Amino acid sequence: MIADTKKSAEQKMQKSLEALKLDLGKVRTGRAHTGLLDHVTVDYYGAPTVINQVANVSLADARTITVAPWEKKMLSAIEKAIRNSDLGLNPVTMGELIRVPMPPLTEERRRDLTRIVKHEAETARVAMRNIRRDANANLKELLKEKKIAEDEERRGQEEIQKLTDRYVAEIEKVLQIKEAELMAI
Repeated sequence: MIADTKKSAEQKMQKSLEALKLDLGKVRTGRAHTGLLDHVTVDYYGAPTVINQVANVSLADARTITVAPWEKKMLSAIEKAIRNSDLGLNPVTMGELIRVPMPPLTEERRRDLTRIVKHEAETARVAMRNIRRDANANLKELLKEKKIAEDEERRGQEEIQKLTDRYVAEIEKVLQIKEAELMAI
């Protein structure tokens, strides 16, 4: 029973960490990467569809993303979707290819993005603490129902605390890496 609680908590913490990594991947650094356009949707025959399902997204160089639509008539719709996204990008159509140059980040914008990244990390830490609280409450419930002894409950809480500490440290690592990316010129 304690093992089930610990396993459940670990799975939830892993999902929270993956969600943080996904969210931080959307924050733009000075370099181009194809994941930047993953959440941009385009109107594809009346249905909102992510760009990578209607076009080939690749890197031309460190500061340019290229988008090659599979259908020629999608060029203007994709260009419009990228321009209207919250990324602040200005795509340029060149024949059958859309080039998306990455403008350099200003110092002020870097600091703003760092604040956003720190906020995302704090949200992930809160999620970890909530998962720990729920797991500890589950252990207390098992103790109350006399399914486990007090020392087993205490040992289970210590294991869950170690698990929480490990995932919070992982969040810190991810945060430091992203901050270093943002502040690199």
